[in-house]
Amino acid sequence: MIWLVAGIIVFLGIHSVRMVAPDFRDGVIAERGEGFWKGVYSAVSLIGFVLLIWGFGEARMVAPVLWVPPTWMAHINLLLMLPALILLVASQLPAGYIKRAVKHPMILGVKVWAFGHLLANGDLASLILFGAFLGWGVWNRISVKRRGDPVYDNPAVLYDGIAAVVGTALYLWLILQGHLWLFGVPPVAM
Repeated sequence: MIWLVAGIIVFLGIHSVRMVAPDFRDGVIAERGEGFWKGVYSAVSLIGFVLLIWGFGEARMVAPVLWVPPTWMAHINLLLMLPALILLVASQLPAGYIKRAVKHPMILGVKVWAFGHLLANGDLASLILFGAFLGWGVWNRISVKRRGDPVYDNPAVLYDGIAAVVGTALYLWLILQGHLWLFGVPPVAM
């Protein structure tokens, strides 16, 4: 579990700098430039992500099962993943009506993803991983709300359509092969 926890600390830690030390972030950008900050941020994120995935894979093998969720919770998780992926894609596009309404679609997508996976998994490793992401998502949303929500003028429905199509394609790919290939676990019992 040590590598899972280390990965969570590194990954969510670098993603929390703006929440806990905005002056540090701004100081590094002022001193060394935005490119330097983005490079460090990306490198640390990647290291944390690799640790997190590897650590979760290792921890999942030995993690005690705390409860066995009923099968219908896995079905709820499957339903929740579609809007989570659409929100994730919408966060990377110019403003559509989804982005305008939600304000921070990536944060909401992470919270929906984490909540759904908490419903479907009852082992300690899953509780640690998805609980950490859900807690981080709640904390991050509160933090950005205090800084002020963005205003998206002139949203275009085109970007909502792109988010829906690409998000649905990602969803189908993950169900059919991607989740098993990436994480070693089929999202649907075959």
